[in-house]
Amino acid sequence: MANLQTILADFPFENLPPAWTAGDLASFSRGKTLWKYQQDALRNALVALWLYYDGEEDEGGNAPRKARFLRRYWDNAVPLPPTLNVGKKRDHIRLLQPYYPLTTIPNGERELPYSELVNRMGFWMATGSGKTLVIVKLLQTLWRLMGYDLIPRRDVLVLTHREDLLGQLRDHVRDFNTGGAAPLLRLRELREYPEAKREHPSLLGRQELTVFTYRSDNLSDTQKERIIDFRNYDNGGKWYVLLDEAHKGDKEDSKRQHIYNILSRDGFLFNFSATFTDPRDRLTTAYEFNLASFIQGGYGKHVSLLKQENRAFKDKEDFTNEEKQRIVLQSLLMLAYVAKARAQLCAAAGATLYHRPLLLALVNSVNTEEADLKLFFRELAKIGNGEVSTQAFTAAKAALRAELATGPEFLYERETFAFNAQLLESLTRTDLYRYVFNAERRGAMEVLVRPSNDKELAFKLKSTSQPFALIKIGDSTPWRKGELAGYEVVKGFEDEGFFARLNDPDSTVNLLMGSRSFYEGWDSNRPNVITFINIGTGEEAQKFVLQSVGRGVRIEPRPGKRKRLQSLHNAGEVDDATFGAAKPFLHAVESLFIFGTKRAALETILAGLETERVQEAGQPLALDVNPVALTAAHPILIPIFRRLDGQLLVQQRQPRKFELQPRERGLLGDYVDYLGDDRLLLAHHDLSPQQIGLLRTTLAAPDTYFHPHTERRFGRVEVILPRLMGYFAIEPQAVEGFKRLEDEINHFKHIRVTLADVSELRDKIKTVKHYVPPAVRIAELREQRRLGLLDDDAYDAARLALDRIQPEVTFDHAGQRLHIKHAVSHYYLPLLVSDQDKISYINHVTHVASERRFVNQLEEYLKEPDNGFKQYDWWLFSRTDETLDRVILPYYDPTQNRIRDFHPDFVFWLVKGNAYTILFLDPKGMKIGDYQYKIDGYREHFRDGGDFRKRKHGDYEVRVALMMYGDSAARPAEGYAAYWCDSPQAMLQALNEHHRNT
Repeated sequence: MANLQTILADFPFENLPPAWTAGDLASFSRGKTLWKYQQDALRNALVALWLYYDGEEDEGGNAPRKARFLRRYWDNAVPLPPTLNVGKKRDHIRLLQPYYPLTTIPNGERELPYSELVNRMGFWMATGSGKTLVIVKLLQTLWRLMGYDLIPRRDVLVLTHREDLLGQLRDHVRDFNTGGAAPLLRLRELREYPEAKREHPSLLGRQELTVFTYRSDNLSDTQKERIIDFRNYDNGGKWYVLLDEAHKGDKEDSKRQHIYNILSRDGFLFNFSATFTDPRDRLTTAYEFNLASFIQGGYGKHVSLLKQENRAFKDKEDFTNEEKQRIVLQSLLMLAYVAKARAQLCAAAGATLYHRPLLLALVNSVNTEEADLKLFFRELAKIGNGEVSTQAFTAAKAALRAELATGPEFLYERETFAFNAQLLESLTRTDLYRYVFNAERRGAMEVLVRPSNDKELAFKLKSTSQPFALIKIGDSTPWRKGELAGYEVVKGFEDEGFFARLNDPDSTVNLLMGSRSFYEGWDSNRPNVITFINIGTGEEAQKFVLQSVGRGVRIEPRPGKRKRLQSLHNAGEVDDATFGAAKPFLHAVESLFIFGTKRAALETILAGLETERVQEAGQPLALDVNPVALTAAHPILIPIFRRLDGQLLVQQRQPRKFELQPRERGLLGDYVDYLGDDRLLLAHHDLSPQQIGLLRTTLAAPDTYFHPHTERRFGRVEVILPRLMGYFAIEPQAVEGFKRLEDEINHFKHIRVTLADVSELRDKIKTVKHYVPPAVRIAELREQRRLGLLDDDAYDAARLALDRIQPEVTFDHAGQRLHIKHAVSHYYLPLLVSDQDKISYINHVTHVASERRFVNQLEEYLKEPDNGFKQYDWWLFSRTDETLDRVILPYYDPTQNRIRDFHPDFVFWLVKGNAYTILFLDPKGMKIGDYQYKIDGYREHFRDGGDFRKRKHGDYEVRVALMMYGDSAARPAEGYAAYWCDSPQAMLQALNEHHRNT
């Protein structure tokens, strides 16, 4: 389904005017930078704001701008309604009437034009994805745009619905301010707005931004102690309002939703949430990175929903105590399995990796007579004290073995859990005590009570000094007086912060039990097992389950590295030896295993995200790796790169140049000369001594550091300087070596089709996938007939069936044709190629005109008996998809002033003897500058002048080549013609010419 994000995709961020792209979107504070997906969210926000605000102020005020923006939705087939029905409720009508032109429809209900509400954008980002970091960075972005007069100057208001989220915002703002970047963010409560507006500006003036905050659920149209009347703070609707999970409530009925719109009616509304459910929120989503995207992007654990149901704890179910104990045992064994895998991983890799695994037991009731938490705790205490029959232990282990041996499929991914049967079989009662209870033997439970906190209770066995479990509930007093009567209680223990220290490496807590009172606002990368007891069977539990899972999927193999180890290895941040040693244990430590009271209910909730996805709606249609690739005698290699930490691009012997017109360079030089004293640069622009030194060095040698031939104009020094400082901070990347292809090409596993019936398409794909050249198959049939395995009738029938199996078939829907090809030597089968540049019912297929043209030319060329590919002992090729695949070439892009990943559209592997060639091919238009930057980056990595840099990998001598493919009439710039071809034949000829020259 189309939405705002699909509109923004047609407007490349780098094509925005320089003042819009001048800001540094990566840095946050000392030692903290934003992930790529967080930066992408900000880029989309900037493109949306540019589309909304670009151009001169309309004489008619904001209304024409809103109307144009709504038309943009409609022109792109985004089904925003023309009007919003606000019903007949008098209080709603009374609320809206002063601010909006309401009309009455025949049934007496009121409507307002939807154009009045179109000045908004949403960010649908997973729990744990760092939304608050994006919010704080967006505050800086709004300040910068207002400072450049690119958007109107408005006051800024952040609203969220819980105190802990306001506290989290304050913590992140404090962290941001310590980084020293402008502006200084000052948070003030909204109730202080009148006096804040009366105060004199501070000495920092425009170097600071006052941001008002408040609890969103305390905004109303009445005034009480904490409830405030929004009309006292209306400010003519001139607010930039940022909502953090504050969108809750039905859009037709919630008064607060109207209030948010009213406050931002002459500003803009930014809506952040992990759980958009209203269609209008989804349609106005500018950036989507929900839980499914978060996991598929490698930022989170795999999620496995286990079939075992914890129904022994369900009300009115007649389960025996032994059955209850077995279910608790099963979750504890799962924890022990992961913990032992992690221990073996660290021993094999010779390093401490990942987290100490944690089990979360989340329950529905706490203090009732037969509360879920009490039942769970009683069984836990029995197990810790050794009151486990051999039968119960064996049954729990057998049930878990049966579950894991089936290879449970991960949610949101076409991958199954790799079960280590030997590891599970090796688990003993001693392992259970060691990895769950921090003990070497059984022991009675004792309670550790914090006198200063009645919400936490810690537990340990008397046979050990280390606590292993923690209960976090709203009030532990009834528990201490009731459930824990008779247990030995230790008060005033030395450690006063078990929950606060839960993420510390030395935390001994392995099991956290609690209810809904603590799940929000709590972050940890430690959970590997979640067991939901009597939760998930009703609609009211949906938010709780989803957010709890979101809290549990975070991952951090090494401190500060929040992607799975495979991704870190692909990026060159983990060496081959470490990754190879860790790989057998990764599925255990990188997975979140979920047990639930009622699996069907949990599965419905979690799988719901799949169908709600904006960009990947529809049914999955995964393709398969070509058997030729799976059985190849040669490895399929790709280059890997590493960032040169501590080295700067500008300090290289021949640095990539910063693009700046001579006139603007002169303007910058005159300004620096005018200031004269370095202390003024420090005071006015917050430049460090190193930055000032680099500034003077580059201005003194412009031919070395500046590229004068550019159409980009910055316009003023205030825009040039931050951009140049960003250039000074860029760290280049270098080739680390080569690795075997694993999951770096995976887009063919994530194809989705929005057709109601995909059976015909699936059948055609299956037919082409199993295509065998007729000559090969006929020879097989003759041999089978000769051996007597086929009679004449069966032989004739098989020959006749061959006519129905073709190397290519077409599928047509609504005039949009898809070609399904059994492409020779392609990495996966079949290759899907559309007839149109846009095809609405399927994604991740070849659709760009230049790519289609190349595929068709290649097919024709391969039919020639003496085609150039026959000179090689072995060859293979694959299409790649830049949205999912990780086959890249890093390069410096001066238009964005950062190191970017170039994703070539095709990659070829060619082997002759021990000469191994990786050839990247990119069918693209000859946009000025763009292809040159990519070729320049390639040459820095893989060429010495005109010669290839040859690198050894095993017995192979590996070279990496790059070719651009385009129209033969196009003329590349001087020095780049050798990298262009207009046919597969020309591609190979150019490659051979390069080889002869080297």
